[in-house]
Amino acid sequence: MDALIEIKNATLRFRIYRNRTPALKEKVIRLLSPKKVTAEEVIEFDALKNLNLSIKGGDRLGIIGLNGAGKSTMLKMIVGIYPPQKGSVHVKGKVTPLIELGTGFDHELSGRENIYLNGALLGRSFKQMRSMEDAIIEFSGLEEKIDMPIKYYSSGMMGRLAFSIGTIMEPEILLVDEVFSTGDAQFVEKARKRMAQLISKSSIVVIVSHSMEHIVQFCNRVIVLNRGVVVAEGDPAEMVDYYRANVANVPAVPAPAVIAPSPQAVAAAANAPHSVLAK
Repeated sequence: MDALIEIKNATLRFRIYRNRTPALKEKVIRLLSPKKVTAEEVIEFDALKNLNLSIKGGDRLGIIGLNGAGKSTMLKMIVGIYPPQKGSVHVKGKVTPLIELGTGFDHELSGRENIYLNGALLGRSFKQMRSMEDAIIEFSGLEEKIDMPIKYYSSGMMGRLAFSIGTIMEPEILLVDEVFSTGDAQFVEKARKRMAQLISKSSIVVIVSHSMEHIVQFCNRVIVLNRGVVVAEGDPAEMVDYYRANVANVPAVPAPAVIAPSPQAVAAAANAPHSVLAK
């Protein structure tokens, strides 16, 4: 079965309920105000608008855009966390989402116990997690602290454990949301190598990142999202340039000017003792 992600005319709308439980003072002001406003005033906005996208086997799709553009929301829509109000999302293949690593951790449980808990949340059986437990612990580098409650872990240690759990299996469809900066410098290098292996072995990869270096390195196709709309699509390097110039409005850095030395400076350098030119 060939992996496939097909998104057709998908619109994802969020609602914000303002002042759902107003205080007594606010209620009195509303009663005395000439302009009557209901307590459950609703604000709606489209996080994604009329999205059409076909991602097939062999695609390494990068998604770039400003904060709030809808990048992470799109990944969650593909996974099924946020179903679209309009249109459809069809996914063929087993999805491994590396989104918000560590979500679902119980801080009262040990690192070892959280391996099984997090594995269950990712849809993996107890038997699967048992067979991978040693490899997860070894990769995380937490052998000495794995039986300690994770409430005593640093944020970097929890990130290392979550990354090790999430990346232990080879997926058909890999969804990645900013997971390259997990842990210390030594672990980051290990994480990059593992991510490169996963990306090479996955049928489909979708990457959200603010690192344009990673986008160009790992992707063969990029879309630019702006306010929930795909505004450009194409070659990674070209899309990075488009994003910087037209969305992020980052000015291009001019190359440093090369100033030729004057004849007097060349002559002075030639006559100076121990100069490079004198040799």
